[in-house]
Amino acid sequence: MKASEIRKMSPEERVRKLNELRLELVKLRLQARMGTLTNTARIRNVKRDIARILTVIRETSGARGAGE
Repeated sequence: MKASEIRKMSPEERVRKLNELRLELVKLRLQARMGTLTNTARIRNVKRDIARILTVIRETSGARGAGE
């Protein structure tokens, strides 16, 4: 998922997608522990998507760092 796609989403859609990805990450971690996970790269991709969504949420909320 690209950041530009995330920016086009409404705030409610972003939160919903974030919750979906967090749930998916929990399931993937469980599968990895059980040894049934076939695509281990999916964990990394989901974590990156979560980070992208959180970044866009912080950008749009106006919460800026002390350096600005």
